[in-house]
Order: sequence, then structure tokens, then C-alpha cells
Amino acid sequence: MKPNCGGVVMLVGLGAANLAVWALAAAVFRYFPVLLGTAFLAYSFGLRHAVDADHIAAIDNVTRKLMQQGRRPIGAGLWFSLGHSTIVFALSAAVAGSATAIKAHFGALESFGGIAGTLVSAGFLLGLAAVNLLVLVSVISTFRRVKAGGVYSDEDVNLLLARRGFFGRMFRALFGLVRRDWHMYPIGVLFGLGFDTATEVGLLGISAAGASHGLPIWSIMLFPALFAAGMALVDAADNLLMLGAYGWAFARPMRKLYYNITITSVSVLVALIVGGLEALGLVQGAYNLSGAFWDPVAALNNNFGTLGYVIIGIFASSWLVSVAIYKARGYDRIEVTVRD
Repeated sequence: MKPNCGGVVMLVGLGAANLAVWALAAAVFRYFPVLLGTAFLAYSFGLRHAVDADHIAAIDNVTRKLMQQGRRPIGAGLWFSLGHSTIVFALSAAVAGSATAIKAHFGALESFGGIAGTLVSAGFLLGLAAVNLLVLVSVISTFRRVKAGGVYSDEDVNLLLARRGFFGRMFRALFGLVRRDWHMYPIGVLFGLGFDTATEVGLLGISAAGASHGLPIWSIMLFPALFAAGMALVDAADNLLMLGAYGWAFARPMRKLYYNITITSVSVLVALIVGGLEALGLVQGAYNLSGAFWDPVAALNNNFGTLGYVIIGIFASSWLVSVAIYKARGYDRIEVTVRD
């Protein structure tokens, strides 16, 4: 089976799995419209979480690494998501099983977790934007130099790009152990242990609330199942999108430089928007601010699942536009001197 066919089969299978979980949820909660709404919320948490910076950075690093080794890691995103989902299921089951004991304290935990998680997330994204901005300036400089007839060195470019991601540097030794797609499973487990409070604490809250209202454990586990289904679908699609992009970009030196200018520019923009919104949301919530500026800030922070879709759309549209510009300007026709 060809690699691209394998990717299509995987996405079709994940799509069928998503529909199956939703069909089961609809059957179990058919007499409880509120629970169906809660199920949709859990699903949106999974979709949103899949476009978090840690997921994108982890899948991007491994996809690029394995492709440089001559492999096509079709299932890297899926295996990462399955590892992460293992922790989600375990935590949800534990919280649901002990919901009565922790019910009195869960509100405070969720409040603290939401604030702490937002602070960490906003700080990380704004820091990531600053680092990527410095890398972007260097890549643009290299692109202009090579376009003007300068010598291209793949090793120098790889060293430059290696500075890009915080997680790429922090987990470089760990990512170095990845030789096959399925090796991403234990990495997903490790990332899951440091779960993102902004989404997963909310999922745990849903599980605890379900248990406290007398729902059986097996039906409560539909919530993390929906979370995992949505997350796996987006992680797998993200992996295949990166696979296609890198396959195109690695073919020629100018493509590689131009692609990284595009993707790094978008990463800076998205990190600034999301990190800035989270930081402003904390200020708005702390001081209960309202008005023409603060009301949209609050609305956007309350709809981060929708914002996740917008982010995916930005990445996809920017890629299509950048390819069209690249071809229109004839960068492929530029002769490049490559240093071995």
C-alpha cells in the first residue's frame, strides 16, 4: 500500500471511529439533551487541544526528523494522540470514581487550574513568538542571500531551524529515541502527564459532575472517548499535512527556505494572537472589565474551541497562498549553489 493511500485509509478509519463514538453517545444520552450538549463540549475540548502548541511542536519535530532519515511517518500524530489519550482516560476514570470525595473541592481546583494553566500557556506562547521571530529574521536573511547567488548549506539551515521550538530543545534527547511511528506513543503519555489545565481539567470536571449525578462509570467514559476521538482525528490530519508540506519543501533548497519563512511567520502570528488573548482574558476576568474592547476579548476566550478551527484554517490557507506566490515568482527556476 502506498504511503498516501495509507494516510487516506487512516483518516477514513478515524472518521468512522468518531462517528461510532457519537452514535453511541447519542443512543446513551438520547433522553438527556443537556448531556448531549456536554458531550459536544468534551469533543470540542479534544479538537481544541490537538492544535495546542505542545502537540504541534511534538508532531512537527518528529515528522521532520523521520523524513530527514528517509521515512514517511504517517502514523506519528495518531500514536502521539493515543499515548496522550491513555492519560486522559486514566485521569477521567479516577476522578469519576472518587467524585463524591472531591466534589466539595473540585470548584477551587478547576478555578486554580484554569488560572495557572492560562498563565503558563500565555507565557509559553508569547515566549515562543519571540524566539520564532528571531529565527524568522535569520531565515529571511538566508533566503535573500541564496536568492542573490550565495551558497546554500543544508546543515547550516537545519542548525538554524533547530532553534525554533522550545519543546524541540527541551525534549531533543527524548525525540532522538524516536525511530518508528509507534515510538510516539510513550512521548504522548509523557506529555499527557503534564496535562493542559485549560482543557483537560474541564474534561475532568465533566467526568466528576456526571458521577455526582449518578451516571454509571461506563457512560461517563464516553466524555473522554469523545475528547480522544476529536484529538486523534486532528493530530493525525496535522501529521499528514506536515508530511505533505515537508515532502514538497525538502525537494529543493529554495523551497525549504521559503516554506520555513511561511510556517514560522504564521507560528509567530498565531502565538501572538492566542497568547495575547489569554493574557488579556486573565486581566478581564480579574477586574471584571467590560466595554467595546473587553467584551470581544471575553467572548473569544470563552470560545477557544472555535478559535482552534480558525488556527487550522490560517495554517492551511497560508500554505496554499504561499505555494501560489512561490510558483508565480518562479523561485524554482533559481539556480542554487549547494555546499556539501
